[in-house]
Amino acid sequence: MEEHDGGHSVMARTSMADDHGMTRRTVLAALGAFGVAAAGGLATAPGMAHAQALAQNESVEDALKRLFAGKPMKDGAAVIKLELPLIAENGAVVPVSVTVDSPMTPTSYVKHIYVVADKNRIPVVTRVTFAPEAGRAFMGANIRLGETGDVRAIVEQSDGTLLQVKREVKVTVGGCGG
Repeated sequence: MEEHDGGHSVMARTSMADDHGMTRRTVLAALGAFGVAAAGGLATAPGMAHAQALAQNESVEDALKRLFAGKPMKDGAAVIKLELPLIAENGAVVPVSVTVDSPMTPTSYVKHIYVVADKNRIPVVTRVTFAPEAGRAFMGANIRLGETGDVRAIVEQSDGTLLQVKREVKVTVGGCGG
């Protein structure tokens, strides 16, 4: 059924919409709202992990407990190469790279590399996920350091083994070495 309104064609609601009180516009609005909620992370499945709230202070001990549930970490100095400057003249941009000398086979591979800055308000700076097809476990990034402290590279192997190396980075004020 079509009505004319000032030279414009307007579709009238069908009897189905009248019977159920739902129009095409209502359905589209509901689907749009659901899409926005899903994109914003509001419609997550039960049991999924949630990101840490922004501006939430967390100690490095609490972060490691949350991530690894108290599993022991082995010294990874033999297989992990953590590269970052000993002195960061600008704490807002500190280059870091992590290379892991490990096989990347379907049965034994690096699953995750975490970079953790002990003195940051939110200590877990980044997490990189790997698959055996990567062929090599390497990551590089610029991170932000709030103050002088240890930076850790934590490697999680596919069998659950955790390896760790850490290094202190001195953050200078204004790049003047003090």
